Amino acid sequence: MQSLGELTTLYPSGGAFVKLADRFVEPAFGAAVGWNYFIIWIAVLANEYNVVCSILGFWSHKVPMYGYFLMLWSLFLGFQLLGVAAFGEAEFWLALVKLLGLVAYFIFSIVYVSGGIVNHTGSALGFHYWHNPGAFADGFRGVANVFVFCSTFYAGCESIAVAATETKNPRKAVPNAIHQVFWRIIFIYLGSAFFFGITVPWDAPGLISGKSKALQSPMTIAIQNAGWQGGVHLINAFILITCLSAINSSIYIGSRTVLFMGQDRKAPSFLGKTNSRGVPVFAIIFTNLFGFLALMNISTGASRAYGYIVNLSGVSTFLVWGSISFIHIRFRRAWIKQGFTPDELPFKSFLYPYNAYFGLAANVFLALVQGWSTLSPFNAGNFVDAYILLPLFAIIYVLYKLIFKTKFLRAHEIDLASGRRNDMEYADSTDETVSLTKKKSLWQRLIDSF
Repeated sequence: MQSLGELTTLYPSGGAFVKLADRFVEPAFGAAVGWNYFIIWIAVLANEYNVVCSILGFWSHKVPMYGYFLMLWSLFLGFQLLGVAAFGEAEFWLALVKLLGLVAYFIFSIVYVSGGIVNHTGSALGFHYWHNPGAFADGFRGVANVFVFCSTFYAGCESIAVAATETKNPRKAVPNAIHQVFWRIIFIYLGSAFFFGITVPWDAPGLISGKSKALQSPMTIAIQNAGWQGGVHLINAFILITCLSAINSSIYIGSRTVLFMGQDRKAPSFLGKTNSRGVPVFAIIFTNLFGFLALMNISTGASRAYGYIVNLSGVSTFLVWGSISFIHIRFRRAWIKQGFTPDELPFKSFLYPYNAYFGLAANVFLALVQGWSTLSPFNAGNFVDAYILLPLFAIIYVLYKLIFKTKFLRAHEIDLASGRRNDMEYADSTDETVSLTKKKSLWQRLIDSF
């Protein structure tokens, strides 16, 4: 995120880090990064459709899974075609509900483990589950298994910086967005992991054998252990809201990614077109079509379909994040090579170059070891699912390079001038910032509010 913040503050553009890959590496690398980023969001989209259909099936089996899916698919297609204002309004309220739900669970967890609510053992839990069954009882195999799932849930942090580039003053908006990501990770992601870990053991039967997604939720298990068996319906509703938000975001970000690629010869040109209101109709339809992957749950079951799809999005996330670090390294080399200094940057990445090299190495390592559990015992299907995107990245890169004859740029060949945002265009005064805010669109104001 620090790398992306430094780059997008200086070079804000609609194509985000796909455009940055073009500029600081070569267009073939940008194509590979762009399609992998698109894969992240269509995988998340299909997975969330899968989860929502399972949740609705929990309440009523009268409608078949494909019936729920077709209704949801049509609903979201129509909603996305309304434009960005509708998307921003919906995301604001959905995000608010998610935040309030998490806060409520955190409060419940504190009361529960402190003995304020009598649990099934009749005593205060405290940190009992950290020791029995233990957090690392499955060794490195267990740690490797969660890498890809964690990356899937963290995917989307980078979209904050991407969307912030649409504001009138990216010199202020991008650094603010980057700094806030740290606190969001602490509160939402680490907070959830902490409270889930103290209220539910990792080997709880419901996490594996639950008949629906709600029954597999640690929140459901904790609430039921606390004595409220009907709490499953509350958690069902909460998960439903979070999934609806994820579907909404996935279609939006996925369609905008392929829109910019369509405008830049990295995707079919018709995907780069918009209607008179600026809505990328073809890109939205194209992105939403991948939601049909969720119908795998009919033949393979919801849980197996979930695992297959999550693997795809997780590996793509490692590839994209590693690419961002690599792009940042290339930018800094060109910046110094062409006579500029780090002090001239409007936003400087924290601890560069250590953070960029660590980000590159860590994501390469994670991409290689995330399929560790498929090797012993060897499972050919799971192995292919875990690693298929690694050669695909190389194939996209090589094919684009051969077709369009692109060239890997050297540091002195990189164009550092065009597309660069001039900081003098924007005033630093609070009054000017306020006046600009009044002119912002709903989506821009939503971004700033976060």
